[in-house]
Amino acid sequence: MDIDVRPEGVILYENDLDLDETLDCGQAFRWKKTEAGYDCTYEGYFLDSFLKVSQLEKGKFLFHDTGEEEFLSKWKDYFDLDTDYSELKRQFSEDRTLSEACKFASGIRLLRQDSWESLISFIISQNNNIPRIKGIIDRLCGHYEGHFPLPEELAAEDEDSLSYLRSGFRAKYLCDAAKRTAGGLTDLSAISSMPIDEARKALKEIKGVGPKVAECVLLYGMHRTEAFPVDVWIKRVLAEYYPDGFPEYLSENAGIAQQFLFHYIRNLPEEKTEQQKKLQEV
Repeated sequence: MDIDVRPEGVILYENDLDLDETLDCGQAFRWKKTEAGYDCTYEGYFLDSFLKVSQLEKGKFLFHDTGEEEFLSKWKDYFDLDTDYSELKRQFSEDRTLSEACKFASGIRLLRQDSWESLISFIISQNNNIPRIKGIIDRLCGHYEGHFPLPEELAAEDEDSLSYLRSGFRAKYLCDAAKRTAGGLTDLSAISSMPIDEARKALKEIKGVGPKVAECVLLYGMHRTEAFPVDVWIKRVLAEYYPDGFPEYLSENAGIAQQFLFHYIRNLPEEKTEQQKKLQEV
């Protein structure tokens, strides 16, 4: 990672980053792609901090209206820029399927998100699609005048007062998560440092938090890279390519590997999938 501070913002040089693959892959829901005359531009939030970021060309990015101090204290960590993704991809590529996945979407990075925001976001994500998830979160933040509500704020709501979200059965789960977190029954900071199985158990004490949501909160909100969310796409990957189980040597960073696999299988044409199955049989 190298940076250059200019009047218009911070220029980042980083080959192991692609904005489309990182910001629009289902790990975060407060980013919107805009038309700005570059390869691509996104506007979004980490908590209440706004960012406009453009991909000027492969490996070169502009963090608009951002100073060096803000970039180093906030966005460097958010985009996980201290992690060597070239080395991770080298390790992943010892596995044939992951090698193809890393080639297909080499610019994915795991965002270091806030645990509370991730908890609420992935409760909303249950049996939902990305546009609807984004819409519900937009309405939630809009109701609180543009900021993501704190646990204490959301704990004052009930299912009826959350009707504007149009979130259906998820409203009662949001209320429970907020009340538990605001009241100290659920301590997200403590959970983040627990042994992984204890952390999973603690998160699943929240109504509506099952295995998948717990894994998502651990991975995306607590950067527990050993967490491994399994949805219909990853079930397909495991059944087709890993019938004997996911490689043990990747367990420490299984969640990051999962990001590459998820993006790969979700965007792969059916005929390519069949070709990959034949490769695995060789």
